[in-house]
Amino acid sequence: MLRHTLPDEIDEYRDLHWQREGGGRIETAVQAERFIEHVGFAACLTDSRQPGPSLYVAVCGRRDAIMPRNMQKDPESSHTWLLKDEILRRGRVYYGKLRRGKATFIAPRMIPYFKALMGVPRREEKKRLSKPALAVLRVLRKEWEMATGELRNESGVADRAAFTRAIDELQAAMIVVPSEVLYEPRFTYLWGLAEERFAEQLSLARKVSRQVALCEVARCFLNGAGLTVPGELARVTGLSRPDAGLGNRALVKDGHAVMIAPGLYRLSRI
Repeated sequence: MLRHTLPDEIDEYRDLHWQREGGGRIETAVQAERFIEHVGFAACLTDSRQPGPSLYVAVCGRRDAIMPRNMQKDPESSHTWLLKDEILRRGRVYYGKLRRGKATFIAPRMIPYFKALMGVPRREEKKRLSKPALAVLRVLRKEWEMATGELRNESGVADRAAFTRAIDELQAAMIVVPSEVLYEPRFTYLWGLAEERFAEQLSLARKVSRQVALCEVARCFLNGAGLTVPGELARVTGLSRPDAGLGNRALVKDGHAVMIAPGLYRLSRI
């Protein structure tokens, strides 16, 4: 939980922008995509105990939404999960596990900035990726799309835990994404290359400097949050706290934010 108590007007601002009030409750995939485009990026299944915009909280339409222990029997968490599946199939917004393993949706306009910060350039893959991740990637670059079991067999990464780590590593590097989820004859994901679905946005990342990317990710978050407290931007995005600080201070420099205290930044227009 945040160690700082947010002013009432900031909580109300977040209610409006992160759809934490009943009037803006999300029910369809189209509404979910509009929400993600509005906020720029959002977690999938975090609840009110975690900062930042969340599809689950927007489905609940409550500021105090708490994820139950048994997700399968809870209608709101089940509906969020099904919306996630449909969003995957539609392929209009980015979805994957980024840093720290957090399942995150990214609006197309924000993909270049996240890729500039978290991606692994192709020329550096052999140096920065593990051997299991490289083995999985070689298969996907040949086949383009493959189910979990087949991909594990073809890559030679037979150990389930090692394969899962490899897939998570490739997702965090914004190279591989889940492209479909199947429930019959058994539950499995189909995995594909991010560049196949988001070629234009990912290619733009090559032209984005790290400084600009930090500023734009910080801007995106602050536009929805209204105010950010120490460590909040880092926790939401997976950035390091020094990098998050660089992004916030860049917003102060261009007049978009005001620094109230060290680590405490408020949107200048509110």
